[in-house]
Amino acid sequence: MQDVNKPLSYAVKLIDVDERDRLISKYQERVLFENKADIYGCCIKLLTDSEDTKERWEDNFYFMSQSIRSHGRLYVFDDPSLDGMHVYYDAFTKTLFLFNCDYYGWAKSLALAVAGDILEDEHQIYHVHGAAVDVNGIGVSIIAPPNTGKSTHSYGLLRRPDSRLISDDWYFVRLMGDDAVAFGSEKNFYIRIDIGEIWSEYKQLVEKAHFDSKNRAVVNLRWVVGKGRVRTETTMKKVILLERDPKDPTTVVKMAGDEALDYLIDHDFCNPHQLVRDERKLKLRRDFFRQYLNKVTTYLVNTVKPPLETHRKIQEIVSTTA
Repeated sequence: MQDVNKPLSYAVKLIDVDERDRLISKYQERVLFENKADIYGCCIKLLTDSEDTKERWEDNFYFMSQSIRSHGRLYVFDDPSLDGMHVYYDAFTKTLFLFNCDYYGWAKSLALAVAGDILEDEHQIYHVHGAAVDVNGIGVSIIAPPNTGKSTHSYGLLRRPDSRLISDDWYFVRLMGDDAVAFGSEKNFYIRIDIGEIWSEYKQLVEKAHFDSKNRAVVNLRWVVGKGRVRTETTMKKVILLERDPKDPTTVVKMAGDEALDYLIDHDFCNPHQLVRDERKLKLRRDFFRQYLNKVTTYLVNTVKPPLETHRKIQEIVSTTA
């Protein structure tokens, strides 16, 4: 079993079309379920023999008409002949193979990554591995390395009556003039079981959910926050980067765009699910984040203190007009 609280332990192996064709030939007869998802206009097709994966996918993503040809494909299978989890990706045909993954969250993120690969190459639409919340018309993003509090604090912000959730984990951005417009792409969200212990407002949601072996579940947040509290877009104005550094006594630092960009580059853009990491892609992402961060106000928050104390600081950042 994979421990999702540890850094990801897999690498993406890039393959060519011939290897893709060989893998399709090997696994095609095992395909029992095919389901197409609309991920910000990209048709991403799941092919699997796992009913559990298929059902979580259907709960997670918006439906795409079966008559639409797929832009990218995700094959998900168990294969006992392979040792551990394996990810193979053909960047030319946007086809990904995921083997021996017992955690749906990685399948979800890799599907989003395939869409991100398509959009950044062909449409100058970029992806951010972070949460996006609209607070009284102001877009706020929380971007963070694993285990620094991204989910805790994004769901904490959603407790505000003037907030709307765009995405809790991954969103897409279009740079339009002076604005950075963020778009969510998931219908329902994959939450941890402990969210009800951190914020009591979510206990009712946790009680209704069906959790997997990783204590995660795809849930409809509208059951708790209301139908109008999940939106698909906002104009981003503030970005909050998180770190957890017990050696640093500072809690909040306002950052210049170049400082924030250096932080993101040093932390691999806080995104472990980048499928292609060559120099061309790195330049695309650097250029995007440089422009993005120059359109927003950015803060660095140290989450080493107790969650409630840290969250008060985040609420102050969100509420300030500066």
